[in-house]
Amino acid sequence: MVQPSDYFKMTIQNYLEQRAKEDELFAPVFANPKKNIDDCVTYILNTVQKSGINGFTDDEIYSMALHYYDEEDINVGNPVSCQVVVNHTIVLTEEEKAEARRKAVQKVQDEAYAKMKQGNTKPKAKQPQVNNEPSLFNF
Repeated sequence: MVQPSDYFKMTIQNYLEQRAKEDELFAPVFANPKKNIDDCVTYILNTVQKSGINGFTDDEIYSMALHYYDEEDINVGNPVSCQVVVNHTIVLTEEEKAEARRKAVQKVQDEAYAKMKQGNTKPKAKQPQVNNEPSLFNF
């Protein structure tokens, strides 16, 4: 399962790869062996933390990523322990959709089976006892 922070890293990586395909000037900068996505994300997170702002546009974050790759000597900072939430809709492949559907059906079946099994093990309610003693009120 992809965590929110992992999705952030994948989003940045995908953007940079697409940019490198479309921008012939950026492609060699992106291919720099001294640069990597983990340091890029660390740089972005440290820059965000220093700003004191909690929300950024996509373009602002992407420009931080580009800046990291453009600068030969850049202080990345220390790794930041945090969760990052990306406000994009995750698009699943047909295989991922089929797997999610299969898991959902299996979960429903397992829950139904457990409920049926639980129903068979419940103790039966006691029948009210009939008092067969004579009473003044029996007709």
